[in-house]
Amino acid sequence: MSKLSPMMQQYLNIKAAHKDHVLFFRLGDFYEMFFDDAVNISKELELTLTGKDCGLPERAPMCGIPYHAAETYIKRLIDRGYKVAICEQTEDPAQAKGLVKRDVIRVITPGTLIEGDMLEDSKNNYIASFYVKGKAFAVCFADISTGEVYLTEQISTNLNNDMLNELSKFMPSEVLCHESFLKAKEIKDFLSNRLHAVCSFYEREGIDLSESESVVKQHFAVSGPEELGLAENGLAVLALGGLIQYLNQTQHDGAKRLSQIHFYNETQYMNIDITARRNLEITETIRTKEKRGTLLWVLDKTKTAMGKRLMRKSLEQPLINLAEITRRQNAVKELFEEDILRSDLQDQLSGVYDLERLMTRVVYGSANPRELRSLAATAGRLPAIKELTASFQCEMLKDIHEQIDLMEDIANLVDNSIVEEPPFNLKDGGYIKPGFNSDLDEYRSLCTNAKEIIKGIEESEREKTGIKGLKVKYNKVFGYYIEVTNSNLDMVPDTYIRKQTLTNCERYITQELKELETKVLTASEKILALENEIFHEVRKYIASRLDGIQRTAIAVSKLDFLCSLAFVAAQNNYVCPQIVPDGSLEIKNGRHPVVEQMLDGSVFVPNDTYLDQKDHRMAIITGPNMAGKSTYMRQVAILVIMAQIGSFVPASSAKLSIVDRIFTRVGASDDLAAGQSTFMVEMSEVAHILKHATPHSLVILDEIGRGTSTFDGMSIAKAVVEYMTNAKKLRCKTLFATHYHELTSLEDELEGVKNYNISVKKRGDDITFLRKIVPGGADDSFGIEVAKLAGIPEKVVERAKEILKELESENGVVRVIRESAPQDSQMTLMNYTSEIEEKLRQLQVDALTPLEALSLLYEWKKLIK
Repeated sequence: MSKLSPMMQQYLNIKAAHKDHVLFFRLGDFYEMFFDDAVNISKELELTLTGKDCGLPERAPMCGIPYHAAETYIKRLIDRGYKVAICEQTEDPAQAKGLVKRDVIRVITPGTLIEGDMLEDSKNNYIASFYVKGKAFAVCFADISTGEVYLTEQISTNLNNDMLNELSKFMPSEVLCHESFLKAKEIKDFLSNRLHAVCSFYEREGIDLSESESVVKQHFAVSGPEELGLAENGLAVLALGGLIQYLNQTQHDGAKRLSQIHFYNETQYMNIDITARRNLEITETIRTKEKRGTLLWVLDKTKTAMGKRLMRKSLEQPLINLAEITRRQNAVKELFEEDILRSDLQDQLSGVYDLERLMTRVVYGSANPRELRSLAATAGRLPAIKELTASFQCEMLKDIHEQIDLMEDIANLVDNSIVEEPPFNLKDGGYIKPGFNSDLDEYRSLCTNAKEIIKGIEESEREKTGIKGLKVKYNKVFGYYIEVTNSNLDMVPDTYIRKQTLTNCERYITQELKELETKVLTASEKILALENEIFHEVRKYIASRLDGIQRTAIAVSKLDFLCSLAFVAAQNNYVCPQIVPDGSLEIKNGRHPVVEQMLDGSVFVPNDTYLDQKDHRMAIITGPNMAGKSTYMRQVAILVIMAQIGSFVPASSAKLSIVDRIFTRVGASDDLAAGQSTFMVEMSEVAHILKHATPHSLVILDEIGRGTSTFDGMSIAKAVVEYMTNAKKLRCKTLFATHYHELTSLEDELEGVKNYNISVKKRGDDITFLRKIVPGGADDSFGIEVAKLAGIPEKVVERAKEILKELESENGVVRVIRESAPQDSQMTLMNYTSEIEEKLRQLQVDALTPLEALSLLYEWKKLIK
């Protein structure tokens, strides 16, 4: 009966504990995979599939990769949703008795990456831990690579929607949860289709609160959760404790980089739901998912990876605290005015490396010599940055100046100990500077000057003994020895130890020569060992300075972020918005910051906006397609977001009240994967807005009801407008674009509604969009003219005009253009008149639905006016 080899039995035992992971099994200079792992991964990574004798009748399928190139291959596997268990030799093969001991030292998952080459510098890599109970949930987001931890606990009226909103804020790459969490289809679809996140599961369905409290207390070295601000947040403790346990199980050094918790709630940041984030294209475009063409693309002129991450976080979670917004504004304003100083700061910041992620690798003991040199290079920039910030007057910049640690001790230590251009791997040696350690210098001298040292001993022994023919030689059998010819044997000292007798000479050794031989022969090994020991001590010291370096990293990221906002404001002629408490929103000559940058040689047409919580709560905007309604409405929302991250805004002046939430309902498309039609998606989004908007919210509605029949759609749109303007719980600031021109009558019927339209210039059958928002309603969508502009063939356009005339004639409607308006003047009004008596004669009352009858009454009443 065949029997597995000891090594293969060891492999299978370890693999049994990591069934869901790809096991990288260290054999010498390679990571090997066997059996199913080898078959699957050889295809994924395009590796050659071979075999290995394992004691069974058939060879075990095998493939492998060089250990020094592992990161590249691991990254490809992680991107494809795999988890990789790294199994290393845990003892020196030279000293092992029998089979070398091996164990898994780390499980690499999408949410636990710390390797710089596997991470995107400009964004955080979060792992999320969810715990749900009834209508409440807690979620902990942690970036292991930077040490950031964000924790919240919420009671929800719409559980799945609120959890999706939290996920959309942080966009984690891995989600830790109970399997029951994925029973909600919308959650499961969002994680797999939108986030492409990997799900990991708690070991058991229920987690004991006391166990989680114990884990949290031990990790943060506190007496209880109350010291962390979690006294009454049991679910938050469960989510945090579950995450720490997971990290302890999968990471060799556990979660020790996580040292501080930021506990937040929904009242600290502006709430921008999933739909609004997508429609406003804050950090990625809708179609291509790229940065170019987004608000982040416009504002992000940061010089450091830390600054880039802070810029993204700030846009994803704008502030609603007036004092904090004002602090940022004051800092941006001072940097805006000090353009030379700002330029000098940005020059210095461009040489700053990613302190946060470098320190993570230092703390986990995986930083290499080059990364320590990067730390020293960064430390070299800090004195100049500290000096440049010394003259600032505003509170936030003063705080930044105080928080910057010059890291002089680290710079000196690294400069003295690590060579200027060290090798990448510790195994290569040669990274500790000469003169730093006397023992190391001696070993190196032995390696490089062995011949000179032996020659010196030879000359010294000749002088001491008087034997002129004495020679010091070496062979593999005896090592170093002294050779004396037979004629000089009477002069050999008693301290010589005879080793070998030959025909014409004798060979001797001495204690001094034996010690030298040991040193020379083991010097190379001792050099590598001693360099490694020195490097570990240097790295250990730097790790002990984590808190000060982390504060410096945060200060530098804030400075970089603020400099970027000031630079963009100066380059693009932005102004500082005034934050007012009266609930109003007043923008003069506002511009869309992204569209403005995308225009190739064209001038962006600015527009004014005024909304408040009284007479101007809702602006109903009518006008043709392609005229700029959507751009204008998005522009207003984006300027609000910019203002609430502390940025200047593209306008000649702006007065803005703090907005707690932004909602958008813009051009839904069929959600076939979820089995929802355009109309269902549209109505779901509207329902969400009506349930969650507050008087301090900003709502963007770009068409309502177009996914159903005209009368139904118009009725729904009108009912929504009435509800939003009348309901005491809403009365929010709203921009509502519509093609239902009948809704313009609501200005006279409802308090707080005002009509606006997009100016159009018409010459004959040709129209020009002026992109200007003016008061008043439009009575024509210029649909046929827009079709002509879009390139519809002339024959089709002419036929459309004929059909339009027929339809208008059949319904007793004639389109009349004011004769007083010249053909080349701007068309601001198109009236419809109707022969109501004729319509009544033709009307089939029994065929009307109640909604159609109501709609006709509204139409006729308007025509009579």
